[in-house]
Amino acid sequence: MKIILDGMGGDNAPEAICQGAIDAIEELSPEDDITIVGQEELLRQTLEKNGYTGDRITIVHAEDVITNDEAPVKAVRRKKNSSIVIGLNMVKEGIGDVFISAGSTGAILAGGTLILGRIKGVDRPTLATVYPVIGYEPSLLVDTGANAECKAKNLLEFGLMGSIYMEKVLDREDPSVGLVNNGTESHKGTTLTKEAYTLLKESDLNFIGNIETRELQNAVCDVIVTDGFTGNAIIKLTEGMGLMVLRELKKRFLTNTKSKLGALLLKDQLTGIKKEFNYVEYGGAPILGVKGALLKMHGSSDRTAVRMTILKAIPYVREDVVGTIEKAIREN
Repeated sequence: MKIILDGMGGDNAPEAICQGAIDAIEELSPEDDITIVGQEELLRQTLEKNGYTGDRITIVHAEDVITNDEAPVKAVRRKKNSSIVIGLNMVKEGIGDVFISAGSTGAILAGGTLILGRIKGVDRPTLATVYPVIGYEPSLLVDTGANAECKAKNLLEFGLMGSIYMEKVLDREDPSVGLVNNGTESHKGTTLTKEAYTLLKESDLNFIGNIETRELQNAVCDVIVTDGFTGNAIIKLTEGMGLMVLRELKKRFLTNTKSKLGALLLKDQLTGIKKEFNYVEYGGAPILGVKGALLKMHGSSDRTAVRMTILKAIPYVREDVVGTIEKAIREN
């Protein structure tokens, strides 16, 4: 398998990208390798600085970089020599099996749609993000920002694609699907959620009904379905609340000698909570519904996040998530 990695995308590129690739290559099968796309001399120097001398990480030169400040569609069309465009074209041409980037979300979504193309029958691709649930296995939240405004059939597609990814990559058999709403009753919500409720209920998915946001941290379902505006707000609120709680715990445990002793006794438990909540443990977010394996990493991804995303890409490709979605869409 050939993994294509955007060497220029993200706040910590190219350092964290190269470090994560070096860490991951030791855990991959001998037949797997990594190609980093970006400014060749800079990437070569970074790999050498981090002590890599092997031949399983190669470089493909890309002169340009698409930034977060650029209009996504215009940048993809104009910057043909950017790391994002070249990387996506490598997947389209069969040179690579999966493209991973921590760059501009808008550019990756636009590039995925324009270059790879949508799976036939998919109205809108979706950005699916692993949602941490303390003390339980994580859920998958779809959509988290690709589609601010949706139709009911889009939410049905999100549930279907999210279920396939959850089953194939996160190894969850017959994943349960819930629809975010302001109440659990079927008659609650907007016109969109009422129509989506009916479509999901009539589908072959393991649909459990409406769910309220306060239940998301109770592992109420495996796949959380909503529009991109709401999903993006949920994920950012959750991240912010998590960071606030961890910050306050640290501050209060350091108040005096007694609290410091308590913190020492609870060190393993507190470390476990922090690890479960940390997005880097779950890898990048797949963009589902395009004709190719595509993963978007957090913009601030460090070497651990890059490594974990590369490792998550393996079952994404080997379990043929894209092909399974194509087949499921045809049959629905």
